[in-house]
Amino acid sequence: MGLQVPPEESNRCVRGCCRSATIPFHLPPASFSLLSPIARVAQPRASLALRPRRQPPPPPSPGCPRPRRRLRWPWLPLPREPSPPRLLQARPHPRCAPPVRRNAAPEPSVLVLSHLHYSQHGANGQALALFAAFRRSSDEAPNEFLLASVMRACMQSRAVPFGEQVHGNAVKLGLDVNLYVGTVLVNLYAKVACMDAAMRVFHALPAKNPVTWTAVITGYSRIGHSGRALGLFQKMGAQGVQPDRFVLASAVSACSTLAFLQGGRQIHGYAYRSAAGVDASVINALIDLYCKCSRPLVARKLFDRMKNHNLVSWTTMIAGYMQNSLDAEAIEMFRQMCQAGWQPDAFACTSILNSCDSMEAISQGTQIHAHAIKANLENDEYVKNALIDMYAKCDHLTAARVAFDALAHDDVVSYNAMIEGYARQGDLTEAVHIFRKMRYCSLRPNLLTFVSLLGMSSLLSSIEWSKQIHGLVIKSGTSVDLYVGSALIDAYSKSSLVDDAKAVFLTMQNRDMAIWNAMIFGHTQNEQGEEVVKLFNQLCVSGMTPNEFTFVALVTVASNLASMFHGQQFHTRIIKAGCDINPHVSNALIDMYAKCGCIKEGWMLFESTCGKDVICWNSMITTNAQHGHAEEALRAFQLMREANVKPNYVTFVGVLSACAHAGLVDEGLHHFNSMKSKYGIEPGTEHYASVVNLLGRSGRLHSAQEFIEKMPIKIWY
Repeated sequence: MGLQVPPEESNRCVRGCCRSATIPFHLPPASFSLLSPIARVAQPRASLALRPRRQPPPPPSPGCPRPRRRLRWPWLPLPREPSPPRLLQARPHPRCAPPVRRNAAPEPSVLVLSHLHYSQHGANGQALALFAAFRRSSDEAPNEFLLASVMRACMQSRAVPFGEQVHGNAVKLGLDVNLYVGTVLVNLYAKVACMDAAMRVFHALPAKNPVTWTAVITGYSRIGHSGRALGLFQKMGAQGVQPDRFVLASAVSACSTLAFLQGGRQIHGYAYRSAAGVDASVINALIDLYCKCSRPLVARKLFDRMKNHNLVSWTTMIAGYMQNSLDAEAIEMFRQMCQAGWQPDAFACTSILNSCDSMEAISQGTQIHAHAIKANLENDEYVKNALIDMYAKCDHLTAARVAFDALAHDDVVSYNAMIEGYARQGDLTEAVHIFRKMRYCSLRPNLLTFVSLLGMSSLLSSIEWSKQIHGLVIKSGTSVDLYVGSALIDAYSKSSLVDDAKAVFLTMQNRDMAIWNAMIFGHTQNEQGEEVVKLFNQLCVSGMTPNEFTFVALVTVASNLASMFHGQQFHTRIIKAGCDINPHVSNALIDMYAKCGCIKEGWMLFESTCGKDVICWNSMITTNAQHGHAEEALRAFQLMREANVKPNYVTFVGVLSACAHAGLVDEGLHHFNSMKSKYGIEPGTEHYASVVNLLGRSGRLHSAQEFIEKMPIKIWY
């Protein structure tokens, strides 16, 4: 769509030295043409829309020598019409010599060097401005090296619109199928997650190198399409292209996202046989793979065999320990990292703070906070949220509030951490205050906010609060997901609103085991055993597999009903499912057999249980004490102390009850006095009542009266 002079009209140039049927290149600037869109994938841009028409220079007048050409770098492409070699260079005739151009554009060779200089030093804006000036003031066509350099600058500066215009220039010049240019184009679109455009360029290339394959594989891995990335990796091998270390690292990362351990092991074997097996980026990706696939020991072996650890290696290993709940190992790894002279970054600090809050290691967490301040990482979004969460989970809400007031700025995650911390402590007033402040700042609560508030309302059995939160969820237009649904069912169930909980349960379309368990526990807490059995049958018909939490609720129902028939059926299902070794299930079964009067079966199950915790011991002690088997209860207490299991509040309730039934006054008083002096347990109402019962049953009424008068708390009979 250019302006053309009719063929019959002759046109004289502005200097009068020549005539031409077409517009000469040295026509005044008023003669411009509107170019068509410069790319199939780009919109026309006003900045590059107008420029002089590209026309061949006018032929010189007869007898006028040809003007001298400028020198070019030998490694750059030669001009399309090279001048014939001649021994002598004559000066051009004064009449046809081209006028001097004041702001002449640099030669493409100089432009390439300038682009390389700017790109290598991070001055991408200057590189793009240089190319734009070149296109406005020169008729020279850019070559593949210049286009690749410009598109690399676009990629680094995320200048996608400008990159699309340069892509258009490459299409017009036929350089879009050049391997060098096409690879940079693929990398540009992959970096900005435009994978459709990247694949169009990728498929148009007649040949691909490992860098091209790496760009598309990494692009799909980055946006979460790991299956697509592994498919391309397999296609790459089928075409005989040897993957380099970058391709292998990207493929391993895709396997990590999918938790595809088998595929990752195959890539590991290939890397081990090739030279890429010792590359740090490949080993770091493999460490991440094994950590995400719950193989931290294999990841540690790879880490120990590395010759040169970098910051990514240390950080990946620390994060892997944290993800596998090996928090003590994560803290030790962090200590070794600091001793090795490495400076932890924001990612390492975030990972170790998560381990500190899991272990409630407030001392280590405070040290990490001090390091974050010294390293100027305190204002990092992830670090500040991890700090607030760490202090809140370690029950240091004052420090958490100070960090929140100093660091939180319109961040929903920080508000959620504070709300969850106050909810865990049952502080409804402060939690509501933070929630109201959140809404005052025009921050929209997300689903985790509602889950924390519902957890607090269920803990306090606040019916009105649960209903208000439910209304806010509906008003926000957020669909009730699995987490909010299970929290609503739990909140309504603990408030004895089983019908409302059942209504929420029926509205859930895709129910997972957490939803089923929440509804089953809701019926169990409200002593609706028949509804529990019916719901369990529906669960089995739906094809879902019950887990250990489901069986705990079922055994609890059998215990409340004292139904040995149902208890034995549930026990059979537990054995078939392989959940009989779970400590929570074992404790529930022991309690069930004891409440059904089967003390012998309970003892047999107790002795076969591995890894008995304090709850398991308490179940056996309390059960024998309730059935009058005081000697067995005290023997279990002695075995508990020999197993180095520390007794708790409930343990001494059972022990004092057993002493009261057996009339062991001196032994009972000895255990009562050892609660605070030896174990640091403050006696409660149940313990004082048990001692009074012990003294009264033995006929020592005067001692019982003196004991009641000296009690710090009053018990009214």
